Amino acid sequence: MLIDLLRHGEPVGGRRYRGQTDDPLSELGWRQMWQAVGSTPPWQHIITSPLQRCRAFARELSNRHAIALSEESRFMEVGFGAWEGHTAEELRRQDPELWQRFFADPVMHRPAGAEPIAKFAKRVIGAWDAAVQRHDGRHLLVVCHAGVIRAIIVHVLGAPLGAMYRIQVETGTLTRIRIEAGRPPSLLFHGRRLG
Repeated sequence: MLIDLLRHGEPVGGRRYRGQTDDPLSELGWRQMWQAVGSTPPWQHIITSPLQRCRAFARELSNRHAIALSEESRFMEVGFGAWEGHTAEELRRQDPELWQRFFADPVMHRPAGAEPIAKFAKRVIGAWDAAVQRHDGRHLLVVCHAGVIRAIIVHVLGAPLGAMYRIQVETGTLTRIRIEAGRPPSLLFHGRRLG
């Protein structure tokens, strides 16, 4: 079984901590996603986050190539609380100490009102396990967010949650994971485009 994780392209407003803020894709974001999937998508089913920066593209891809589509709310991005809508530069200026503590230990040092990272990882891995069970043996595409991809990668590799933000996930790129009977899942590639 192969599962490809596609991070959405750039949303309107450029790079910022969006979390669960539901901004649409920019024109650049649409181009990034079409470049990522190439002209002959290999997937048998698409699962998407409900946020429109994922869902709108997933619907277009599903319609264009007649690929079945479902929506999974547990693949929504982590809630960033007070950080939502702000750029990294703004956050560094506002509270440089919290910024440093967050990257040193994102489990214990969350922005005000942010979703606890353990709770986030639990919901994402619950959705992951359900998708693996429901679509066993198929090639899936999950259209989602950087945080979701990070949570799945650390789960697959058995890494600690605190390592999540050490993984760079570029907009409009794919990560592929293989699941084989009798073996732990393996990360085949990260940060690629098929087009």
